[in-house]
Formats: sequence, structure tokens, C-alpha cells
Amino acid sequence: MILNVDLAREIPIYQQLRDQIVEAIAEGALTEGSTLPATRTLAADFGINFHTVNKAYDLLRQEGLIRLNRKTGAVVTQITVADPPFPAEWTARARTLLAEAVARGLPADEVLATCRAILESFDAKKPEDTP
Repeated sequence: MILNVDLAREIPIYQQLRDQIVEAIAEGALTEGSTLPATRTLAADFGINFHTVNKAYDLLRQEGLIRLNRKTGAVVTQITVADPPFPAEWTARARTLLAEAVARGLPADEVLATCRAILESFDAKKPEDTP
């Protein structure tokens, strides 16, 4: 898994890290039991404060995507069906993002095609289940 941080973007660095890790999980690059780099190591690699990495990891922990342990560090947890409040929260975030696309004049069919292509890209990148 390769993480990239753009210090010039308006999106906070911790959010960029969090988002890229979520995408790596969706793509299958990170699976249950995968370890993430230590916060200080990742911070040093990017030349950022380790508290920034801590914040990204803590968000992922709160979302149930990783577990944090002093001995094992940050580890991807078993991916399970979403907890009850997640679908409503996700729908609200998706609604806002889709509203932005419509407000900026993107045609509905283009928005739907983009959504389908993104979902298909996650399926295509996941490793095949082999017996």
C-alpha cells in the first residue's frame, strides 16, 4: 500500500491518510490482520507531526476499521456488515457529495456512471478468493 499526502490540498492531512487507508481496505490491498506503519514512522516519512497520523488512526479506530494496541500497533480489523447507524450516516454524506455534483452541473447519468465505475474498480482490485 502506498500512501500519498499532498500538503498543498485543502483537505486536512489526517483526512487524506484516513481516506487512503479506507480505499486500500475497499480495494483489498489491506485485509484483516494487515498492519499499518507506526505513527512515528509514517509521520517521519511524510515530515508531518505524529499527532496528525494519530488523529487519522483514531478516526479509523472509532469507525471500527482498525484496532490499536501498544504491542501490535494499528491492525485492520475483521470487516463486517455495517453497524446500524452507519447506513444513515453514509447516505447523508453521499447525499451531500451528490448534491455538489448536481449543483456544479454534472448530468445524473454521468454521476451514476462514475459511481458504478468506482464501485467496479474496488471489486476488480480485490484479490480473487481462492480455495
